[in-house]
Amino acid sequence: MITPAQIRGARAMLGLTQAELAKLAGLSTTGLNNIERGLADPKASTLRAIQLALEKKSIVFVSDGQNVDGGPGIRFK
Repeated sequence: MITPAQIRGARAMLGLTQAELAKLAGLSTTGLNNIERGLADPKASTLRAIQLALEKKSIVFVSDGQNVDGGPGIRFK
């Protein structure tokens, strides 16, 4: 599953506000804010909706071990 840091980073790379990403993923802005800050324990389906919204904008999620520092990351297609 994607991490809050990946969500924040991908959103920043795309220049999206929380409100814009929340709308694309079908979430409330408050819900997305809580997920990004690690204050919520979202369902897998919610994380998948965020991931799909970002992937449609050409973000690729990189798993553990495939990133420069060995942790999960993001990049453009």
